[in-house]
Amino acid sequence: MIEKIPPDTSKILMCPMPGLIVKIDVQVGEEVQEGQALCTVEAMKMENILRADRKAKVKKVNVKAGDSLAVDETIMEFE
Repeated sequence: MIEKIPPDTSKILMCPMPGLIVKIDVQVGEEVQEGQALCTVEAMKMENILRADRKAKVKKVNVKAGDSLAVDETIMEFE
């Protein structure tokens, strides 16, 4: 059986749960610091703030406020 290699997710922010993007807190080209708020996802009437786990530069934002996302959809990419 061929072993499936998981994709490298170190440079992307994925939606951890199905939900609605309430707010995007960063812009393309912005340097973010560890712990900085990146965006807010509303799920089951609760707002969840997704934060940077390390210092990085935002390469691309794939969503906008009001977008509905499924689990593991890419929210943004980093350099």
